[in-house]
Amino acid sequence: MYVHLLVYDMLAKEVAQLVNTTQESGRYEATFDGSNLPSGAYFYKLKAGNYIEVKKLLLVK
Repeated sequence: MYVHLLVYDMLAKEVAQLVNTTQESGRYEATFDGSNLPSGAYFYKLKAGNYIEVKKLLLVK
């Protein structure tokens, strides 16, 4: 299954691409390094096959 995990800022600009590959079913972890980004609210979008999820995340430094 093809998996995309992207991070966007509040203006819907893509700021990070964490996963962009084919993966087998299972449990995975991805590390997000926001050290070059300012504190604030961001969104991440997970696409895996037909499944799509968008959630909000808060980056606090």
